[in-house]
Amino acid sequence: MSAGATTAPATTAQSAAPQSAAVPNAEATGRRVEEVLDRLAQRDDREASAAAEELVRVLMDYYGAGLARIVHLLGSGTDDSGPGAALLRDELVTSLLVLHDLHPEDTAARIGRALDSVRRQHPAEVAEFDADTGTLRLRSGDSGGCGCPSTDQRAQQAVEAAVSCFAPEVTSMRWEAAGDRAEPALLQISRRPPTAATAS
Repeated sequence: MSAGATTAPATTAQSAAPQSAAVPNAEATGRRVEEVLDRLAQRDDREASAAAEELVRVLMDYYGAGLARIVHLLGSGTDDSGPGAALLRDELVTSLLVLHDLHPEDTAARIGRALDSVRRQHPAEVAEFDADTGTLRLRSGDSGGCGCPSTDQRAQQAVEAAVSCFAPEVTSMRWEAAGDRAEPALLQISRRPPTAATAS
């Protein structure tokens, strides 16, 4: 392994703390790891060695950025809820905690955090979550947009990306329109029939 593979994480960790640069997310990192592993299996020895070093760099960058974010949030004095709440709201930190089964919240709570993280731009709410199948049904809210299909699709993609980060055990997501919710039964109110006393 070259020296560059071992020194890269320190540089990444230092630059990730102020949130000035884009940080990796669990989904993108997973895709890149799969690509590197494919290259490792298909190339000759020299290429395999280079791919192995890149795999190490990707993983170290990911963990280095996560550790830097934790240190940054712990030292930033966020609000009255304390640094622990800030850590649980952060996508990168959450993805690391979930990856190693260290997150203190259950799936429902983390789905709620995911929706909260994008609700201002892309409101959505949970219709139902089936823990056995990993299927989450979501109900789209009124974001005040133009209602164009492309806009709705971007909003759904943003919500799905957040859910994938905070709750990777959700394996599939299905959408229903806000108007699809069941309407309450109409209560019919009529005047009382006349009693014998009033009828006479």
